[in-house]
Amino acid sequence: MINWPADTLTLAIDIGGSGIKASVINKDGEMVCERIRMETPYPSHPSGFSQVVADFVKVLPKAQRASVGFPGLVRNGIVVMVPSLSRLVKDGPKDPELVKAWKNFDLQTPMTSALGIPTKVANDADIQGAAVIKGEGLEFVMTLGTGVGTALFQNGVLLPHLELGHAPFRQSEEFEEQIGNAARERIGVERWTKRVIKAIAKYDQFLYYDHCYVGGGNAKHIKGLDLGPKVTRVSNKAGLFGGARIWDLEAS
Repeated sequence: MINWPADTLTLAIDIGGSGIKASVINKDGEMVCERIRMETPYPSHPSGFSQVVADFVKVLPKAQRASVGFPGLVRNGIVVMVPSLSRLVKDGPKDPELVKAWKNFDLQTPMTSALGIPTKVANDADIQGAAVIKGEGLEFVMTLGTGVGTALFQNGVLLPHLELGHAPFRQSEEFEEQIGNAARERIGVERWTKRVIKAIAKYDQFLYYDHCYVGGGNAKHIKGLDLGPKVTRVSNKAGLFGGARIWDLEAS
């Protein structure tokens, strides 16, 4: 592990199914410039995706390292699968050719080359979780956006990523199908909020977490403030703030 100096700046990039956000942050997770945003391009083929991102962030101040939060199953910088970007249009059906192209694609290597600095590519929920966890017991992070992201930490250590958003939930559908953005728009905020609360309880049944953090762009739509004593709603900005801290966390 590199012993980064205290004045290290991190280029934090948060890729979602709807938008790509970026900023430069210090080691405390504070932004040193304004955040920038672009719409996620569709279709996005892995062969040129890194250069698209690199061109987008050229306007930001120079940093010494980068973190990229990616909306799919990522292990050691390799994309195992990415449902949201495996489509020709946003919210459209999966395209078999894009599914095949993204499967087991080493995104970290071309992203490092395109950005020109040491780069970590990890699941977006893993990076968001790095910003909010307390490092005590089993902590579960759930992000609500285009889909549903999840991350697990044990005593501050990032555990191997699992795509729990694609686990069975109810009515023969996955969590993502029931509480993703398409479902929120289809059934309305009140019914969607009830589903989210049920989903939080369901995750607790099979994870028995010590605490749960709910973030992502759609967390702001949850009606009511009290999600229970073991649940905290967090800002979507954590997707950027965790970009510095993820460098200090090692997956077991």
